[in-house]
Amino acid sequence: MAGLHQKLEMRQGQSLVMTPQLQQAIKLLQLSNIELSAFVEEELERNPLLERDDRENEPDTVELKEDGKRKELKLDGSAHSEARDAVDADNESLNVSDSKADLAGAGDSASWSGVGRSGSFEGGDYDAAANSSREKSLAEHLHDQLTLAGCDPVRRMIAAHLIDLADDDGYMRADLAEVANRLGVDHGEVEAALDVLHGCEPAGVMARDLAECLALQLKDRNRLDPAMAKLVDNLDRLAKHDYPALQSICGVDADDLDEMIAELRSLTPKPGLAYGADNTRAIEPDVFVRENPDGSWRIDLNTDTLPRVLVNQSYAAEISAVARSEEDKTFITECAQNASWLVKSLDQRARTILKVSAEIVRQQDLFLAKGVAFLRPLNLKTVADAIEMHESTVSRVTSNKYVATPRGLFELKYFFTSAIPSSGGGEAHSAEAVRYRIKTLIDMETIDEVMSDDALVERLRHEGIDIARRTVAKYREAMNIPSSIQRRRMLKRAS
Repeated sequence: MAGLHQKLEMRQGQSLVMTPQLQQAIKLLQLSNIELSAFVEEELERNPLLERDDRENEPDTVELKEDGKRKELKLDGSAHSEARDAVDADNESLNVSDSKADLAGAGDSASWSGVGRSGSFEGGDYDAAANSSREKSLAEHLHDQLTLAGCDPVRRMIAAHLIDLADDDGYMRADLAEVANRLGVDHGEVEAALDVLHGCEPAGVMARDLAECLALQLKDRNRLDPAMAKLVDNLDRLAKHDYPALQSICGVDADDLDEMIAELRSLTPKPGLAYGADNTRAIEPDVFVRENPDGSWRIDLNTDTLPRVLVNQSYAAEISAVARSEEDKTFITECAQNASWLVKSLDQRARTILKVSAEIVRQQDLFLAKGVAFLRPLNLKTVADAIEMHESTVSRVTSNKYVATPRGLFELKYFFTSAIPSSGGGEAHSAEAVRYRIKTLIDMETIDEVMSDDALVERLRHEGIDIARRTVAKYREAMNIPSSIQRRRMLKRAS
């Protein structure tokens, strides 16, 4: 038997060491603008060398011309000048937006370095949810349910847009025709997306008026019988206490009407308030997309949502001159480092958001020009490769960041879609656009021309969309569209 023995070996390997700067950049990049403001306010209170920069500055801008290429990238605001000064003064560099390995691998195996006694970044990650002391908002709750709803991506994007239009009470009071026109879809598509949201919790949410809100809650309880439906349709008479008329309309006696009214009073007229009006966050866009007169696109950062801070170098020099003990000198040095890193990280966060947003706009310019049916296939890797960033960076940027476009306000992550190849070897088609085309073709059917799934495949291939029959059937079923036989019967009955 071979004996046990010990030996020394040298092995070369790579591991990710999370510097304080990289740690901070990751924290700031994934925060929403509201969470970022709260974080910066804490730093202003904690660090005596930081002060708010109230000077006016021009918005950071990218302009995309007709050829889809980036034409101009300006980062010339005062806050960014301060940030570059801080970078120059700091011997350690942090490359968030120019390295493909920038924010990758922020896992449990990383080695975390503390900053020091000033407390800015000592210990674990900044927990935005814990520090903001708020529960999940109604919008977040609905978005979570929408993710699990299993609807097709076009409907999901429309529904997500409707969620963002809801008020604190949980009502969707926007004009659906206007929404449809803005998104470039049929009114029925918006109605269908709203129907999906009507199945979400809390019951009654996303109703357009009180009557619909109460009806949805009764339907959820399986109590929306014909008599109750008539009572809900005549809430104006109920408000006037016109009980004899209500008995006649509903076909019930006085005792039944009393029970029905009591049941109505047990419902919730404002389901959104279950989450607290103060907890429902107003969504402010991080980026504005505007069309130039020549048809090109202008992408601006929303400077109103970007907290701007700078390092008070004069005060730093003043207190450094009077510091006597090593402890005081160490504290001042740490405060200066933390302040410099924060200014630099805010600058890099702004640059990264603008860069990612500009590439998404470049990729999805047809959506902006023609509507949701023209979404292109897009994934994180495509954007990351185009702007030479890591996918994890793009993922962080696109979560909780919103862009205001001529077609409405959208979270950046909504623009990522799956792809269907082109039969002619050209540009691929987004799954959303293919689904929308299938529905459009079916909506155009007549009793003499109802297309089977095979016929739809042939029609789509003729239009340059290479798709399998089973995929057409899957998309059709996901949109709750009956088979060709059932549709033919429905058309015959309707004729």
